[in-house]
Amino acid sequence: MTIDAASLRSRFPTLGRELEGRRLVYLDSAASSQTPDTVLDAMDRYYRFSRSNVHRGVYPLAEEATDLYEGARTALARFVDADPRGVVFTKNATEACNLVAYSWVRARLGPGDTLLTTVMEHHANHVPFTYAAQACGFEVRHIPLTEDGRLDLDVARELVADGTVRFLAVGHVSNVLGTINDIPALSALVRDANPEAVVHVDGTQAVPHLPVSFRDLDVDFYAVTGHKMLGPTGIGALIARPERLEAMEPFLAGGDMIRDVTLEGATWNDVPHKFEAGTPMIAEAAGLGAAVTMLEELGMDAVREHEVAFTGALIDALLTVDGLTIHGPTDTAVRGGAVSFAIDGVHPHDVGAMLGSKGVCVRVGHHCTKPLMRCLGVAATTRASAYVYNDLDDLEPLVEGLEAARTFFAR
Repeated sequence: MTIDAASLRSRFPTLGRELEGRRLVYLDSAASSQTPDTVLDAMDRYYRFSRSNVHRGVYPLAEEATDLYEGARTALARFVDADPRGVVFTKNATEACNLVAYSWVRARLGPGDTLLTTVMEHHANHVPFTYAAQACGFEVRHIPLTEDGRLDLDVARELVADGTVRFLAVGHVSNVLGTINDIPALSALVRDANPEAVVHVDGTQAVPHLPVSFRDLDVDFYAVTGHKMLGPTGIGALIARPERLEAMEPFLAGGDMIRDVTLEGATWNDVPHKFEAGTPMIAEAAGLGAAVTMLEELGMDAVREHEVAFTGALIDALLTVDGLTIHGPTDTAVRGGAVSFAIDGVHPHDVGAMLGSKGVCVRVGHHCTKPLMRCLGVAATTRASAYVYNDLDDLEPLVEGLEAARTFFAR
């Protein structure tokens, strides 16, 4: 199946509006994707016709709500090839990373242990683990980059050689460089040095764009979020091996995560409910289930094929602008659709403002990756990021705005 982005745009209400009197060009999907009509409809139907809490009621509305909620869990598990018992709903990927940091890492790592991560991590996959290191006394090591924005695996082998690495935290796809990391190779590298090492992956920039099999990746934990994969805000998930979840203590307590309560204490529900305290995100789960359905209908091979073609055209278009430098690989076979760049003498905020005046939406700033910005030697970049609704018609206004910014602001 080939994706017809021009026709697909009609499924996304926001893309039908004009911005600054122009056709809206949305190139900020790495931050949040647009939301299709089917996702909005699914959430609306829950609120209009099935509004109830889940798991506790035996009347029809409660059963419908529970079916929507648990159906979304089953759909997401199918989508990423995982066991539904290992799908814990969270409010976003940041909470999923914190769940791992608090319930696994803090309980098991201490002085003499090492946590391995990279310099390209989003703050959500960085801060929870460095915070844990400060509290627990273990060492944190960072895999550096090669000149073309990939992880330096030669240095990584040196970092794991002493066998003290017990945990790896790594992003599947960089939200700045676009680099697609070879997760099975990284898992093997770490586990060859320490067979008991545990692997956690930030998959937020991968699951919306690539075919992903949790089983084939050979990892223990995998964080995702709904709002980057056509779904609503306010819901994400930790995908995990069920046996890992069973060995962990809850991060939050109360509500449906409890099996029994006495005046002296409590016992916990089965996984994954053990980690879902309180009333969950029911409408958001219904929306996420609809988003998964749409992506399955499009086909993730087709999504990836469309992104590769558009990203190649995007990179070619960007390189027509004098003084523009792209950060990260330019080979579309090893990168995703988030392309960060800088224009000599022009601040990224000025670039973003000029593009916005022409109806083009991009992201500017440090992209929640300040350590990476320091490695690149910049304070900020401009980032254009694509998805299934972008087509070649989006490139002309982008380049027009970049040329205008260069002409007006360049010193």
